[in-house]
This record gives sequence, C-alpha cells and structure tokens, in this order.
Amino acid sequence: MSSPSEPVLSGSIVAAIVIGRNEGARLRACLAALSAQIARIVYVDSGSTDGSPAFAQEMGATLVALDMTQPFTAARARNAGLQALAGEAPEFVQFLDGDCVLQPGWLPAARAEMQADPALGAVAGRRREMHPERSIYNRLCDAEWNTPVGPARAVGGDMLVRHAAISGIGGFDPTLIAGEEPEMCVRLRAAGWTIRRLAVEMTLHDADMTRFGQWWRRTRRAGHAFAEGAALHGAPPERHWRAETRRALIWGAALPGLAVLGALLVHPALLALLLAYPAQILRLTPRMGAARAAFTVLGKIPEALGALGFYANRLMNRRASLIEYK
Repeated sequence: MSSPSEPVLSGSIVAAIVIGRNEGARLRACLAALSAQIARIVYVDSGSTDGSPAFAQEMGATLVALDMTQPFTAARARNAGLQALAGEAPEFVQFLDGDCVLQPGWLPAARAEMQADPALGAVAGRRREMHPERSIYNRLCDAEWNTPVGPARAVGGDMLVRHAAISGIGGFDPTLIAGEEPEMCVRLRAAGWTIRRLAVEMTLHDADMTRFGQWWRRTRRAGHAFAEGAALHGAPPERHWRAETRRALIWGAALPGLAVLGALLVHPALLALLLAYPAQILRLTPRMGAARAAFTVLGKIPEALGALGFYANRLMNRRASLIEYK
C-alpha cells in the first residue's frame, strides 16, 4: 500500500499496463497493490476464463480484451496497452505482468531517476520470487532476476519506461513469442536511449513452478528466444544473444550428439565426452552453488531444443506456437 509520502500518481505522470491470462488471485494482488500507487491502469486480458476481466474493471482498470482469433503474444498485449494510452499519453509507463506485485518505494525512486536523466529510456529494479521456499525452480527464478545494478543492456517485463521512448520505436515486436523485452531494448538503445537497473525493490513475482516439466518448458522457451533474438540482432556490433545461442547448441546438442553418435559409429570410449558435464558443474559450483550449477548445465538441453525448434519453424516458414509453463 502507498504511504502519505507516496501519493497515488496522476495518470498524466505515470500509467500502468498490466497483462495477464487466468492469473486469478495473483492478478487480484497485483491490481490491489497497483491501484494504491497509480491512478490510471490498463489491464490487457488474453482470453481469461477465471473472471479476471470483470475483476479488473471492478478495481477501476481500463479493460482491453484481445481478439483471440489472432495469435497471442505478450508483446501484442503490451502494444495493445500502449494503444489504449495513446489518446492521452502519460510521461512514464509502468509495465507489469499480472503475476507480480509492485513494491512500495519503487515508483518514487524510479521516477526520480528518470526525471534526473533525460536520456534514460527505461529503468528496472529488483524482482524477487514471492515463494522461493516452495521449490528449487522458484529459487532458480529468484537468482535469475538478480542482474547487476547500473547501466544495463536490457530489462524484463517489469519496467518503468519513458512513453516518448517506447512509442518512438514502435513498441514491442508482436511476432515474438518470447524475449520481446530484450529485443525492444536493443532498438531502444539503437535510438539513443539508455537503460539502467536500480538497487531498489521493484516487484514480487509468483512463478508458481513446482514441477520439473514446468522448468523444462520455460527453459526451452528461453532457448527459442535466444535463437530468434540472435537471428534478428546477432550481427555486430550488437551480437544480441549470439553467445547464449552458441552455448545452448554446443552443450545441449553438439556435445551429446557427438558423444552418442561417436560411440555408436566409431568407439564406445567416445561416451567419455559426456564427462564434460559433471566437470562443468564442478567449475560453476563455487560461483553458483551446486544446485544452480547443475540446472544451468542441464538447462542447455531444453535451450538447444528451443533454438532448434526456432530454426525448424523458420526453415518451414511456420509460425511458432506459444511455449507456456503455467
């Protein structure tokens, strides 16, 4: 909740865009916290069947219901939110996923940072997992969100953005099924804007990942995003996600393929190549801890599958379908 020193911000200064689909109680928590801090909220719903649209309207949010006969992407939903604000554009836009709760203190700090630096196009703070104690997968997410403070190349789905900056580059690429925020940030920086991560608590996120299959699908989606991002902006000087794609393909496809095929076609001793995996886990453990190191190495397999899926779809001129984990 906001405090007397943190008044509800006028919609001409900051407006919020929340996207979601069947988030239920998570969306209720999101909008309750947000409405205590921002007067103007746009909720973009993507075919929810759990009453989310009605609840958002009860909370005073402007509802935008996407036409689900068209392929859905989070990028398309965010763009729809921007279109709803276009008639009376605010100075700043707070983007938020429907499974996140905005923390008190974030908006005053982020807004002050933006106003002090006219070249700053977007800022993000610390996103934390709401329930890291519930599973190793939630804890992995919490560690993933902990990116370095200071100048940044990209931010995630929760961010405060200067409206003039994001509207000036045409918003998000609606064709991307994942990785739309970093791709937008590539174009934002190319247009001369800077991006920064602040040492301020920003949001609590509820990944709600309790099963291995959820983690696997989410990691496969990341691999798809790496490959598509590299295909779009991988050329110098940006080299967007080229290294991530290369690591996924080497560790997740080339190495196990070489070991297994070599053992079958040349000599069984070539299976020893697979010892590179425990060696890599041992190398990463001092920096990450054993569990995170093991999942980082194992994750290269679903990442590679996601990247290969992207290449297969592009070769066949086929649109990729969403990869959802919850």
